[in-house]
Amino acid sequence: MVQVFDTSIRKLKQQFGLRAKEPLPHFLVIGTQKGGTTSLHKLLSLHPDIFLPKCKEVQYFSLHADKPISWYAKHFNAAKPGQRRGDISPYYMFHPEAPRRIKQLLPKVRLIALLRDPVERTLSQYFHAHRHGFEELELHAALAAEPARLASGNHYSLQKHSYLSRSYYLEQLDRYEALFAKRQILVLRSEDLFNNTDAIWKRIQQFLHLQDQPLPMPLPRANAGQGEAKDVDPNVRAQLRRELAKTAEGIKNRYGFNWGW
Repeated sequence: MVQVFDTSIRKLKQQFGLRAKEPLPHFLVIGTQKGGTTSLHKLLSLHPDIFLPKCKEVQYFSLHADKPISWYAKHFNAAKPGQRRGDISPYYMFHPEAPRRIKQLLPKVRLIALLRDPVERTLSQYFHAHRHGFEELELHAALAAEPARLASGNHYSLQKHSYLSRSYYLEQLDRYEALFAKRQILVLRSEDLFNNTDAIWKRIQQFLHLQDQPLPMPLPRANAGQGEAKDVDPNVRAQLRRELAKTAEGIKNRYGFNWGW
């Protein structure tokens, strides 16, 4: 299967004027933010048949699409022959132009999405932004300001202030499923990655056509928050559940899992 991937990538290199020796990724982890992608990155980096760039988020199809493809390819130059090359950039799932850009360059790529309970994901992103200085508003005000911020077309807000919007998973996955075959997309529940790691690890290896390897380490809870969400007003959490009920129901119908609410 590596040969199939490499053949497709080789043809694209010729189309875009890349030298034959310049590599491109076989798979992308597209999201979601605060859904466990950093923890998955640590696991995948320990698989001998996987190569990941030194930086976790290359962001070529989102923040750096203006750079030449050769710039992107250089991130994978150190990969060994036969290794699956991967790019883990969770902004890809939400960025409106990323699916089209990915399809143009990597039509046969494999895509992995981790979906966390959308309410907890929304809160986690807010507290992450607040903790790192991306957000000055308090929770209620930030949620209220989100529609106007995103409607303004400000790219910073699209990335940093899209708390509720990023939790509307169906709309984001629709864009990918309209362009890529179902066999190319693996959608997993983030909670299963942490609570049933061995089984999810096997599914990921099968999806990427990797030689089966035992779990290399207990799954780390990387990039975790500081527990701020536990003190959120129950009325706010209830309101978020109402806002995201259609998303939760749609995910259950389409992918067969839910978050118990």
